[in-house]
Amino acid sequence: MSMTLTRRKSPAGKRPTRTAGRARAKENRAAGLFLLPAFIGFAVFYLYPTGRGIWISLTDWNLLADPNYVGTDNYAEVVEDPLFWNALKVTAYFVFITLGVQIGVALLLAAIMVRLTGSVVVRALLLVPWLVPNVTIGLIWLWMLDANLGFVNHLIGSAGGETHGFFASPDEALASVSVVNIWAGTGYVALLLYAGMLQIPGELYESASIDGAGEIRMFFKITLPLLRPILALVMVVSVIGSFQIFDTIAVTTKGGPVDATRVAYYYIYQEAFTHFRMGYAAAMALCLVVVLGGLTYLQMRLLRASSSDLA
Repeated sequence: MSMTLTRRKSPAGKRPTRTAGRARAKENRAAGLFLLPAFIGFAVFYLYPTGRGIWISLTDWNLLADPNYVGTDNYAEVVEDPLFWNALKVTAYFVFITLGVQIGVALLLAAIMVRLTGSVVVRALLLVPWLVPNVTIGLIWLWMLDANLGFVNHLIGSAGGETHGFFASPDEALASVSVVNIWAGTGYVALLLYAGMLQIPGELYESASIDGAGEIRMFFKITLPLLRPILALVMVVSVIGSFQIFDTIAVTTKGGPVDATRVAYYYIYQEAFTHFRMGYAAAMALCLVVVLGGLTYLQMRLLRASSSDLA
């Protein structure tokens, strides 16, 4: 009686060969080489400045002499500084006005484009204000809203109304700056929302229309819920961008009148480059980073940005 011994073959995929291992290592090296420029840029332009800013915030550096370590004195001063808290309040008010109007108008424009026109020309025209530098936009609106020579006041005077010093009035200055930024950024936000609306299947609207739902009902019951991830992204980016408002303020109001438009970024700039208190300015900047991080986390959680109702 003879017995034949046979070698059992391992199932496919259970034991990787040396060739497959070498190929995977080669792919990993190639991926690392492609990612290396991004890592270097991140380290040079983000990690190092962040570490440098943290160190400066612990000193009394005035840009003219060597910095002296003062510990957390700058942060203690930030907590007790009424001008910093007033700047945060002004900034929050600006963000509230800008974000509310901008998101509302952008949603309306995006819905109109989806329903009525998808013209490339219309989309290009909406994007033009966003492409113009903010300094240029600020100068244009500074001239247009001028109390004596401004085009807007000329129209108001022609209609029998009284002229306004929009940027010179403590009650109107911040709202005027908000209008300028709303005009500049609404088109870009509308295009982002428009792209999100195009991802919603048309069958959902057809089914709802057959059931008798109108345009307004479909917008609130279908469009807004399915647009939530894109809307969360837009809101986070818009809040961060609005908190960083600086150039429009610097060109038009310079923080006035009577601190009515002195937002947090402009106050930090003044402390750093007008009063030469770079350590204190760095401390305020880091406090603002913490505030923005908390707001971003809160928005992402409330809007459930990582999930979508679109199955």
